[in-house]
Amino acid sequence: MNKFPVLHNTLLLDTLESKKTPRPPVWMMRQAGRYLPEYMELSKKYSFFERVKTPELACEITLQPIDIIGTDAAILFSDILVILECLGIEVQLKPGLGPYIPFPIRSSKDMNKIKIHPAKESLDYVYKALSLTRQELNGRVPLIGFAGGPWTLFCYLVEGQGSKTFSLAKQFIFSDPKSAHHVLQILTNQTIEYFHEQVKAGAQVLQIFESWAAALGPDDFMTHAYPFLKQIVNEDYGVPMILFAKDAEWCYPDFQDEGVKGFGISWGCTPENARFLAGNKTVQGNYDPSKLMSTPDIITKEVTEMIERFGTHRFIANLGHGILPNVPVDNARAFVEAIKNYQSPS
Repeated sequence: MNKFPVLHNTLLLDTLESKKTPRPPVWMMRQAGRYLPEYMELSKKYSFFERVKTPELACEITLQPIDIIGTDAAILFSDILVILECLGIEVQLKPGLGPYIPFPIRSSKDMNKIKIHPAKESLDYVYKALSLTRQELNGRVPLIGFAGGPWTLFCYLVEGQGSKTFSLAKQFIFSDPKSAHHVLQILTNQTIEYFHEQVKAGAQVLQIFESWAAALGPDDFMTHAYPFLKQIVNEDYGVPMILFAKDAEWCYPDFQDEGVKGFGISWGCTPENARFLAGNKTVQGNYDPSKLMSTPDIITKEVTEMIERFGTHRFIANLGHGILPNVPVDNARAFVEAIKNYQSPS
């Protein structure tokens, strides 16, 4: 007997399975977060990691965009870097800087800092948040779980923070590929276990964020990132997976025979090229989140044009990256409503 309520809105799952739908489903990356006043009220009371690590708070935040702007999917409020806890790596959040790792792994000499802990045990709060959220959603929309791609996690692990070039990560991987690949394999193994546990806890879709894919050239990506991503996406989790390799859509043809149902598209890729690169898979994207700073009328017009260029079949309407904190809620709602109200030309 299924312990979770029956799902009523199946638009996202149907689209990922290439079924015909009356309209595209819509959700937004980072939809649970900083642009919502309700979220900001919670952020005044609790630190970021308190919000992430308290299942009741993570659930409340995950549900906010469903209640307020009406997206067709919920994505758990969490962070890609929580998985580094499974390596015994401390992650801090510094105001104005973002994620910060005080003791990064920058060479083979640093690898003794890595202490592997089972993801099943280390990230129990994530699974509790997923199960609680799945129950609270009561079948209204599906619940998405996620993780960072191995290369992206490696970038943070080596740099210790965000970077424009990730030169330290690239220096490590080019100067000592054997050691770097060992670290990438550890991240891969932990991510596979993490995803399995997320599905057991209630995730109905998985998305993997290889956010810094474009920091590597295509040939280097195939050598240093693709083999690890391939292991993750080829694992059978029992739910569909979306791969988002930001600004690196050129890699998608290499995943045509892999276990990916959908590809995330950033705004630098045209809908026509996205369709070409994605082959017969579903595409997701790709409205520039900065454009949500215009007006509801303009947003409605541009979103309609976006749908018509992508087509309504095998298309998930989304942003090309995460929603920005200064976007007016009414504009975010206009984006969602434009998709919900879309009618194909007769």
